[in-house]
Amino acid sequence: MYPLNLIKSFIRVSIQQDVSYRANFWINLLHSLLNLTVAILAVMILFGQIKTLNGWDLSATLGLVGVYLTVSAFRGLFIGPSLEALVGLGQEIWSGQFDFTLLRPLNTQFLVTFRIWRPYALLDLLLGIVVITYAVALNPLVIHWLQWIHFFIAMIAAVVTLYAILLAFSALVFWSPGFLFTWVFDSIFQLARYPISIYPPVIKVLLTWIIPIAVITTIPAQALSGQSSLSAALIALGFAAILFLFASWIFQKGIKRYHSASS
Repeated sequence: MYPLNLIKSFIRVSIQQDVSYRANFWINLLHSLLNLTVAILAVMILFGQIKTLNGWDLSATLGLVGVYLTVSAFRGLFIGPSLEALVGLGQEIWSGQFDFTLLRPLNTQFLVTFRIWRPYALLDLLLGIVVITYAVALNPLVIHWLQWIHFFIAMIAAVVTLYAILLAFSALVFWSPGFLFTWVFDSIFQLARYPISIYPPVIKVLLTWIIPIAVITTIPAQALSGQSSLSAALIALGFAAILFLFASWIFQKGIKRYHSASS
């Protein structure tokens, strides 16, 4: 229970810091609504011209957008803020403050993962759930409870995969402090807004096996629309677990290369 109590403390401190600036709520709400509007508008314009997109109809594509927004919300809730505090410009690796993180009597990976929370990301999470709900309502087929199980397993795999990729990219900074690898991933992650099947073969391979964007958005959306089976969700979960272990190993190797910027 000690890790859970620590996470509760991290959340409480983060909320106290964020709510002290009331204008942040309206700024974050506007940002969330703009993201939602742009994502939905692009899909609606596209399907105003066509009926299907490589086998994806309007409801399935909206479901994918909802998955993208939901997974992005989890990133904004704790994964992104915590890792950015570690490897962002002027942050711990650059300033030498990482020394104090290493000295704390906690697992370093646990600490850099859960220490900072952004409660306003719950707005994005709510909007993502609303889009998924609307996509399900548009689907002429009734979604069986087994499909919901497939979907939730695939969503767990998606969040774990996203975390593992960001952790691995963050760890690469220990080898090359002058290069922000997570910024590269941010550009690639924009491709997750659309089904993986619409991209050329080379891009498909890149987004499936090298930087597995397909695991993050396409597979959960397929599970939601009934286009995939339980085995696909379980394979995605197994893949996410392996990727998590690999990213953790890279992070631990990176820590051993760290030399204090203050020394």
